[in-house]
Amino acid sequence: MNARPAWMALALLLALSFAASAQPAGDPAPLQFRDNAEEVRFHALTAELRCVMCQNQSLADSNAQIAQDMRREVLELMRQGRSDDEVKQFLVDRYGEFVLYRPAVERHTWLLWFGPGLVLLAGAGVVWHIVRRRAATVPAPGDADRAEGEQEW
Repeated sequence: MNARPAWMALALLLALSFAASAQPAGDPAPLQFRDNAEEVRFHALTAELRCVMCQNQSLADSNAQIAQDMRREVLELMRQGRSDDEVKQFLVDRYGEFVLYRPAVERHTWLLWFGPGLVLLAGAGVVWHIVRRRAATVPAPGDADRAEGEQEW
């Protein structure tokens, strides 16, 4: 008997067994919730968390593989009896504050919270300054005629 086909058959059998046992990406088994309260809490919590890969999608909305893994991690932490704040802190410790849609207002997040308002105020100040400067340099429409002694009739 030839040893080469036996090795090839064994390698093919091993490859097929690994492929059959692996869960396909993008098609995970749906999460099973114990009760309605757990499901409501889970959906509320994942809506407040950001997918670290998608950047602008919540964990609840993202279809990325890491988001699926993070959702499973959130559910596991919830089942361990952790509070919402503890689950969020676990994810912040692991992925950074970026994972929160609403990071805490702290000294190192002031620019994040107040930066857009400051940019808006600065823009309004620039517009106000430009309008004032133009109003001071442009004469009113009837001023030239009145200067020559003509009346406006």
